[in-house]
Amino acid sequence: QVNLVESGGGLVQPGGSLRLSCAASGTIFRIVAMGWYRQAPGKQRELVATRNSGGGTNYLDSVKGRFTVYRDNAKNTVDLQMNSLKPEDTAVYYCNMRGYTSVHDWDDYWGQGTQVTVSS
Repeated sequence: QVNLVESGGGLVQPGGSLRLSCAASGTIFRIVAMGWYRQAPGKQRELVATRNSGGGTNYLDSVKGRFTVYRDNAKNTVDLQMNSLKPEDTAVYYCNMRGYTSVHDWDDYWGQGTQVTVSS
């Protein structure tokens, strides 16, 4: 069993900043990658930013230069620093962990989601 707990969402004005945090716990054998996805009303869930255990990153084009994903491999945590926020960043943000719970068993695990609203 893997549990992801998120924090840090909220309401912010355009141009502002927010930091999302996520901690993974439970039966974790090895983490491949951790990161963040988002889903706006009426849209599909999309990858925002991920960082694998080797340090490689992947960002949604529209957030490059504004968002940064940080990982603490020792603590199984991932943060998303969001700067210069825009109204189109409004969505529910989900923490994701891709990892193994044993030598052979891997899966994608999700947090419960945290709302980010960018509005004046």
